[in-house]
Amino acid sequence: MSEAALPDTRRLLAAIDATWPAARRLRVGPWLIREGAGGGQRVSAASPAAPVSGADIPDAEAAMRALGQTPLFILTTADSALDAALGGRGYEVVDPVNLYAAPVEELARQPLPPVRAFAIWPPLAIMRDLWAAGGVGAARIAVMERVRGPATGILARSNDRPAGVGFAAIDGEIAMIHALYVPSEHRRGGSATNMMRLAARWAQDRGAKYLALAVTRSNLAANALYTSLGMQVVGEYHYRKAKRDG
Repeated sequence: MSEAALPDTRRLLAAIDATWPAARRLRVGPWLIREGAGGGQRVSAASPAAPVSGADIPDAEAAMRALGQTPLFILTTADSALDAALGGRGYEVVDPVNLYAAPVEELARQPLPPVRAFAIWPPLAIMRDLWAAGGVGAARIAVMERVRGPATGILARSNDRPAGVGFAAIDGEIAMIHALYVPSEHRRGGSATNMMRLAARWAQDRGAKYLALAVTRSNLAANALYTSLGMQVVGEYHYRKAKRDG
C-alpha cells in the first residue's frame, strides 16, 4: 500500500480526539477549545475549527484561561499563518510531533512470540503502576476511560515479569496507540515491538485497517522503533505555548 493511501494529518488528529478524548470540547467562535482536566497537552490545546486570524487569538486565550488552563494551541502545516501570528505574540514552539501510520495487516502478520503481550481492560494494578512510573497518572488514565469505542490496555511480559504497558483505541478504520511505556531495564528486549504487534492483531480482529500513533520528534529511540516496524511518517503537528501566561 502506498504512502498516499494512508490516513493524513487531518484524519489522524480526528482519530486522536476520539481515542484520547478531552473531558469537554467547546466551540468558541472559530475555535475548538478542549478542557483537559489535567490529562496533558493533547487534551488541553485549542485548534481552529474555521478560518481564524490573529484578531481571534484573544478569544481563545480567554476561553482557556476561564477553564484554568494556560493558553496552548495545536498546529499543523496547514496553520502556517496562525503559527506565525502566535509566534509574533511570544508563543514558543513546544514538542514537534511525528504522526506514524501503517496498514494493520502488515503489522499483524509480523511474528509475535507467545505469552509476551496481552490485551487487558480494565487495566490491572500492575499496568497502572507501570504507567505511573512512566508519568501517566490518574488524569491520563481518566482520558482512556472516556473513550466510547473499542479500547484496550496492552501489557508486555519478559522473563515472567511485567515489561511494558500501552493503550489502544479505535476510531472507525484507525486504531491509535497511546501511552506506550517500557521501563528502562526492559528496553531493547522487544517488549515495545511485541506490544505494537499485539495491538495490530487486536485492531485487525475489530475491523481496523490502519495502526497509527503520535510521537515527539525528540524521542529518537521511539521514532527508530516505529520506522523499523514499517510505519511511515504521514503528518506532523506541534504546539505553541506562551512563554509567560497572564
